[in-house]
Amino acid sequence: MSSFRPPIQDMAFVVEHLAGLPDIAALPGCDEAGMDLVTAVLAEAGRFAAEVLAPLDHAGDRQGCRLSEDGVVTPDGFRAAYGRFVEGGWNAVPFDPHYGGQGLPWLVAIAVQELWHAANMSFALTPMLTAGAVEALHAHGSEALKRLYLPRLVSGEWTGTMNLTEPSAGSDVGALKTRAVPQADGTYRLFGQKIFITSGDHDLAANIVHLVLARLPESPPGVKGITLFLVPKLIPDAAGNPGARNDVACIRLEEKLGIHASPTCVMAYGESDGAVGWLVGEENKGLALMFTMMNNARLAVGLEGVAQAERASAKAAAFARERVQGGVAIVHHPDVRRMLLTNKALTEAARALAYVAAGRLDIARHHPDAAARARAQAVVDLLIPVVKAWCTDVGFRVADTALQVFGGMGYIEETGIAQHLRDVRVAAIYEGTNGIQAMDLVGRKLLRDDGRAFGLLMAEIRATEARLEGPDWAGLRVRLGAAADAAEAAARHLLDGHGGDPHLAGSVARPFLDLLGITAGGWLMAEAALKAAALAAKREASPFLAAKQATARFYGDAVLPRAAALLAQIEAGSTLIMAFDEDQL
Repeated sequence: MSSFRPPIQDMAFVVEHLAGLPDIAALPGCDEAGMDLVTAVLAEAGRFAAEVLAPLDHAGDRQGCRLSEDGVVTPDGFRAAYGRFVEGGWNAVPFDPHYGGQGLPWLVAIAVQELWHAANMSFALTPMLTAGAVEALHAHGSEALKRLYLPRLVSGEWTGTMNLTEPSAGSDVGALKTRAVPQADGTYRLFGQKIFITSGDHDLAANIVHLVLARLPESPPGVKGITLFLVPKLIPDAAGNPGARNDVACIRLEEKLGIHASPTCVMAYGESDGAVGWLVGEENKGLALMFTMMNNARLAVGLEGVAQAERASAKAAAFARERVQGGVAIVHHPDVRRMLLTNKALTEAARALAYVAAGRLDIARHHPDAAARARAQAVVDLLIPVVKAWCTDVGFRVADTALQVFGGMGYIEETGIAQHLRDVRVAAIYEGTNGIQAMDLVGRKLLRDDGRAFGLLMAEIRATEARLEGPDWAGLRVRLGAAADAAEAAARHLLDGHGGDPHLAGSVARPFLDLLGITAGGWLMAEAALKAAALAAKREASPFLAAKQATARFYGDAVLPRAAALLAQIEAGSTLIMAFDEDQL
């Protein structure tokens, strides 16, 4: 197994030249985020990831978590590593300084999160969910709840979870049955069961704060009758310290394909007198409030795909340089080179897409001009499902191809490459499956606003296409233009046809998301190539800048042509899919 080498050079390039950190640093509240500081933060985070988290990854996968009488026990070394994580202030990077945060842009936080997920995805899931809890509570919690809980969640002293799914509900959140009974003192007692709760119980932190969806008595049916509650594992005492044990417990750990060092819990609320909870936001508005947390998580889950793609791709490249067959290292074999280059191109495109989405989120939150904030938010809303779905699919595809580079050795757990394939597979399911993301993209982000946000994104892609001038960029310009043509044609097909075909959106949403992901990836690879060429012209050329340009051309030749096939599938519409009877499937 090769050691983890953080890709700091590429991360810094994307942060500065594609996601626009210099412009973000000029916004109110972001003025301390200069490139020198961010580069130092990435370097230090890279050291922590490589020296503390990565060495626990494979061992944690082998050992896994266990459920004891006192609760969930994490693998050896995880508790000490989490203590160092909190001491280093890593949990607080993007949060409000009023509650102990560092106030850095989300773009910086996303880049740092990539390092955690690449080094040890199981470890990274706990702070990832805590970040979502901070966002939801900061936006919707009462002042009393924020004063008590946010400083401890921001620091990472306490961790957070998201509790939606139930045994009988699955992705149909409106079918949940967990009950919340109002009490005379203003609290609530919760009764019910939640499944698939990441980090629902563990021994890493002093307390765990659950954000739980439940129903009040006589609430409306379906999603309109769901309310959000805060339910701590240990009820804070008068001084704000963890006190009496609440009536909530992990009653089973799931046996999973991967992420064995991350506890996925079945949680029981109210096995005795009821779990004490506090209302977050308004009654019967819980699902909308939880989406604050869920959108944060969807961006972070997309990043899991980027991170595992990076780790698997790097391992495969290192193996290919060392493995000798036919008298030469296999990196010299053309088909192996094809696989390695495909992995490199897809990983870099996915990273750029995730970082750009994070950068637009910072603009949407901090830009002084309301119109600029609205435009940025529209693009963020459009990109979130693409980042979540396309980037996680890239992660799995890259891990799968990396395993193929290893050959038979890749199928042996000892080499460690199979773990990345197993770990990243869940990312396509997390926080709404990738099919749900595609339906969100088409239904809520394309059709609902009549393609306006899509038009904003395509205008940026066309502007980049126009800058690909001269013979060096002729091929990439043609490929990017053809992909953009396909994306626009697909959008028109959906906008014009969905009213007369109730099955159209559901039938082609997934290929439409893939088409937009491939096209947006090509746009950012082209931007990277143009930036690299400009930098090389200003100073001495470097292998890194040359590789940026070559990788963009490879993406254009090897990835962008898939757009045409996806357009054909979209234009075929629902006819082929809906022609089958149930017994033919």
